[in-house]
Amino acid sequence: MDIQINNQPFSLPDDARLADALASYGAVPPYAVAINGEFVPRAQHPARALTQGDRIDVVKPVAGG
Repeated sequence: MDIQINNQPFSLPDDARLADALASYGAVPPYAVAINGEFVPRAQHPARALTQGDRIDVVKPVAGG
């Protein structure tokens, strides 16, 4: 299946889960994840199935003041 992670195209097996996509992307914690604009808690990453065309946003926290 074809998805996007941070606006970059990725191809994954049809049975891929969110954790698989994050590993392929090389995401390193800490980060927050949204699929199609909806936040996905970290505990759900291994079980959350992906579908063709999903848009995944991986956001790292930024310190500031």
